[in-house]
Amino acid sequence: MANKEKKERQVRLPNVFEALIPIVVMMGLMLYGFIGDGAYVDAHMPLLISIVVACIIGCLCGHSFSDMLAGMLDRLNATMEAILILCTVGILVASFIMSGTIPALIYYGLDLLTPKLFLPIGCIMVALVGLACGSSWTATATIGIAFLGIGAGLGINPAITAGMIISGAYVGDKFSPLSDTTNLAAAVSETGLFDHVTAMVSTTGPTFIIALILYTILGINIDTSKFDASVATDLQAALADGFNLSPLLLLPIVVIIIVCIMKVPGLVGITISVACGVLFAVVFQGIGSIGELLDILHYGTVFESGNELADNLLSRGGMDHQMWTINLVLLAVAYGGALERCGCIETLFGGLKHKLHSVGSLILATLLTSLFCDATMCDQFLGIGVPAPLYVDKYDEMGLSRNMLSRTLEDCGTLWAVMFPWTGCGAYQMGVLGIHPFVYFPFAFVNLLNPILAAITAFLGRNIFWADGAYTNLLGKTVMRKAAAAPADKHELAVKNLNALREAGKAPKVQA
Repeated sequence: MANKEKKERQVRLPNVFEALIPIVVMMGLMLYGFIGDGAYVDAHMPLLISIVVACIIGCLCGHSFSDMLAGMLDRLNATMEAILILCTVGILVASFIMSGTIPALIYYGLDLLTPKLFLPIGCIMVALVGLACGSSWTATATIGIAFLGIGAGLGINPAITAGMIISGAYVGDKFSPLSDTTNLAAAVSETGLFDHVTAMVSTTGPTFIIALILYTILGINIDTSKFDASVATDLQAALADGFNLSPLLLLPIVVIIIVCIMKVPGLVGITISVACGVLFAVVFQGIGSIGELLDILHYGTVFESGNELADNLLSRGGMDHQMWTINLVLLAVAYGGALERCGCIETLFGGLKHKLHSVGSLILATLLTSLFCDATMCDQFLGIGVPAPLYVDKYDEMGLSRNMLSRTLEDCGTLWAVMFPWTGCGAYQMGVLGIHPFVYFPFAFVNLLNPILAAITAFLGRNIFWADGAYTNLLGKTVMRKAAAAPADKHELAVKNLNALREAGKAPKVQA
């Protein structure tokens, strides 16, 4: 009788004060690490503590712990493919170093540098390294440091050089199927990895071209009287002594590009690329021991040449190296799931979502929410993971493709996270480059302009991916392409909504 009379648990949304508590705790702990005693500056423990706080808020609002746990597991389940890919990314980096591919890319790329073309060529080279290794952090900490030294020898303002490095690194990171943020954005949007990469070309491609033009203009006006080529030549000498270099070693980069074009599934594409790297390591570098190959793939490469820059550049990679990032992704996604399940996100942004009635306003809201999460939650993973569940239904309602959502999450969530010195990205890049984010960001043209271009084109009804595969290009012409991956039921609903909007004249029809 007592069980029958037991009242069902009443669930409510948190009020604004309650909804802000987990965010304030997260931001407070992160800021303490950055500006406090500096004993701990990672995001892992603040995230873990904030998850506990979010669960407490959820329980106060009527959720059981099992319900809160289910919310976190739902979000984690959506990112499992990305996490599996992250396990293999470190293996790929190690294979590309031991094969000589990344050393060859740097060696031959340095031959292309001239004082006048240092900025645009440097930006392209950093982007290629970021594409090859799938990490903006690796690109800046390796070839980025080299270019910072070369730029100093040229007498270039370090802020401009750092901005160029950041631009190139994040272009390569975004376009790489090996990138953690690229995989995360695709996963939380529940779309295909290469569908997502294809969509990003539509915004990051034009801004990259604009950035190269601006860097070329800046380079033409640089005084080259202080040019010091020894930094580049010493690095090349160390690479030539440590590896059997040949232009053929650049072929694995071509393999990655082909894999992207063919839209091979992420794990399959990485496996093919790793196999290619291992084959080249055996053929060109003479590594014949299976034990040595497995050791490098697991723990990464150790390069000792006597050149500090080269040693730092090539002593990295391996599956074990990825565990720090994987732990952070797991906690960040779980935090986003906890905030979503307890209703904090709905309280803070739900009212805004219901006021969005155009593609332009939806894109702008997504960009600003990602920026808010970057600035207040101090991590780019949260800038991607938190807004996704909030707006995904709205994208389906407006007949938009899921890779439109994933693209928008990265346009700001990834690119502007490096702007703030208290975020993980900003703190890392400031430590590596030795320049404050507020100083270099005005010259990081790709990062600065990308979200602006995305918002403007969306309000103009251009550069839009629709659920049925149609794409409205920058000229306003709508052409049919292959539909991006999405959950079957959600895709069917989005296409139905799109057809209704077309009948009402609120969405463009496909042109012959």
